[in-house]
Amino acid sequence: MGKEELANPLETEKISKLFLRYLIPSLVGMLLMAVNLAVDGIMVGNRLGPVALAGVNIAGPVYTIFVGLSLWLGIGGATLYSQAMGRKEKKRAQFIFTHSILLIGLGTLAIGGLALFFHEPLVYALGANEETAPFAAAYMNVFLLFGFVFTLENAASIFVRNDGNPTLAMAALVTTAFSNVGINYMILYVFDLGVREIAFGTIIAAFLGLLVLSSHFFTKRSQLKFVRVKLDVPLAKQALTFGFPSFLAEVGISVFTVSHNIMFARLAGTVGVAAFSVLNYVHGVMLLMFLGMGAAVQPIVSYFQGANEHEKKRQLMRLAIRTGFIVGAVCFVIGQVAAVPIVNIFGDFPEEVKDLAVTGIRLFFVAYLVMGVNFVLMTYFQSIGEVKVATWITAGRQIVLMLVFLLTLPFLFGVQAIWLAIPLAELAVLCLIIIYLKRSKIRFGERRMF
Repeated sequence: MGKEELANPLETEKISKLFLRYLIPSLVGMLLMAVNLAVDGIMVGNRLGPVALAGVNIAGPVYTIFVGLSLWLGIGGATLYSQAMGRKEKKRAQFIFTHSILLIGLGTLAIGGLALFFHEPLVYALGANEETAPFAAAYMNVFLLFGFVFTLENAASIFVRNDGNPTLAMAALVTTAFSNVGINYMILYVFDLGVREIAFGTIIAAFLGLLVLSSHFFTKRSQLKFVRVKLDVPLAKQALTFGFPSFLAEVGISVFTVSHNIMFARLAGTVGVAAFSVLNYVHGVMLLMFLGMGAAVQPIVSYFQGANEHEKKRQLMRLAIRTGFIVGAVCFVIGQVAAVPIVNIFGDFPEEVKDLAVTGIRLFFVAYLVMGVNFVLMTYFQSIGEVKVATWITAGRQIVLMLVFLLTLPFLFGVQAIWLAIPLAELAVLCLIIIYLKRSKIRFGERRMF
């Protein structure tokens, strides 16, 4: 068996086996990373209290934006990389890889340094008040200085997965997750330190994950190789175009967090922000799981697109859409049944915080019934180069429609209606996607999916 076959099982395996080959490592890795984020919240909430937890949550969009930057060029570059490999253009693929990693590292350093000069007004712009600002600033400033570690780890994980090694990408996420929990436990419970040190612990954990990923370059299956490059403006534009929906998705997470923090602060004060912080940590777990499904679909679809294997694409998408719906339905049921214990594990909060958070989980989890399907469909359009469609799906569900519902419903029906902005936006977008698929006569499998 040649090296090409070893590196690309996409050419020989059955679709169901191939999907599981990518799905299981992606889901396991993302779920462990999500649990890691939740455990971080649990430890901060129990050790430092609800105000510190709210401060960390307020600073969260900075982390999200940095991840978004890595996804913008990472997913964009990896999509072009896989399409080039599907066309058997190995040298072009290696150039795309090197070019993408270089731009990601330099771009993150530049943006982080610039934002650090404006860190104080930035904290308040993210929704902090006098109580939460010290915690938010302490956490945020560390990420502004060392966020490039996250972007490089995330981008390397994407390319390693696209290079036919999803298991190693999962191992890196497992390493990051477990080391982060261990390091932050020592910081909080052994050394009795605070939020700033928690941020440093998270950076160190990401660096350890990056070390694991680097081992891929020494394996026989690796097609990734750093080559000499110079700035290729058309390539950069193409990568930015292909990766824009992923970047917009991360921006959407920040818009979601900031807008909900502001709305809860306005209508329910610190109690509302603390309750939303609990939901936001739980939502991070679910979101990463759906992102794992997208991460499983993207390398396969991109490769099939480059190889002109259109029937295989349709078979894959039919399977992925069903999986997305089933996973979302399971998440919905968990939210209805286990809302109270989920809230309780984040700390002994006042009853008003608990009550608001429990209601929030039960209402918000309605979104998961359709969110998985929306994620899979957005990833499909992005992976085949239909960037406009992928962009309006992302903008609609995470920014435009979400803000429309958020800025109207609470003033008509009260603070609890804040929780419904995302579920209604997800449902509305799925309806629009179905209409688009029918009008475009796009089929997944022998029969139309919708």
